[in-house]
Amino acid sequence: MDNFSNQFHSNQLVGEIKEVMLDAEALLAATVDTGDKKLAEIRDKSEKSLKRVRARLDDMQTDVLLNVKAATKATDVYVHENPWRVIGFAASLGVVVGLLMGRR
Repeated sequence: MDNFSNQFHSNQLVGEIKEVMLDAEALLAATVDTGDKKLAEIRDKSEKSLKRVRARLDDMQTDVLLNVKAATKATDVYVHENPWRVIGFAASLGVVVGLLMGRR
């Protein structure tokens, strides 16, 4: 379960970083008409950095997707190999949730 949580947070982080990158790209595009040489150098450097980060994020997102698929497959195999154990766990969890809700 901890691995799934990490994957979820990693995927959420990738989304947030991509949003920041889109904002940075919009800012760079807005400064394209500025004739300042120093600003042009900074813009070029920033564009290169954004391309590198975008490539790494795409790789990270692919890795997260592959890990989620592997976890899903492992869960499927486990459930098919141990159906009664899973049913017992689900029933136990249902009893605990029922008891907790009954206390309200």
